[in-house]
Amino acid sequence: MHKSPILFSICLITVSLCSNQPLLAETLPIPIASDAPLELDLLINPKGSLITADTINQEKLTVPSLWWLKENFDNQLLANWIVYPTVGNQPARVDLIVNQRIWSLLDYIERYSFVNRLGTFVRNYGYNVRVFNYQKEPLASYTYNFQVNPALCRIEINSQNKFGFERFF
Repeated sequence: MHKSPILFSICLITVSLCSNQPLLAETLPIPIASDAPLELDLLINPKGSLITADTINQEKLTVPSLWWLKENFDNQLLANWIVYPTVGNQPARVDLIVNQRIWSLLDYIERYSFVNRLGTFVRNYGYNVRVFNYQKEPLASYTYNFQVNPALCRIEINSQNKFGFERFF
């Protein structure tokens, strides 16, 4: 009974090797999170079209609007954010800054839920997400391949142990 999953995996690998066709994961890559440093000074002095929690547009709704999410779901956890437009080959992204004290109280599933909820929301506006604390430590990321349908995303949560990031697809 326990041999069926192993046999199926061996057959799948054999078929993919013999067919000379790349596997789905090889043809539809999910980008990794940007390695650009978090620029906390932009919270005080945003430049150009950057958006923070303190940015107010008098003419229209700011997209993505994270204020509603902050007030209704993560008022204590989500401290601030910086929204970056697409620049060159770097996709648009939102850098979330969380309260480290609250983040450290969350278990892995609660952290995953937070990243997935906000990542799914901003993905609808064409953004990826990175999560940091005020010490500029990367805590998590949500990246998305905007070129394919159905959705392909990668969520990475820093487990804060010797193994670094844990991945879920």
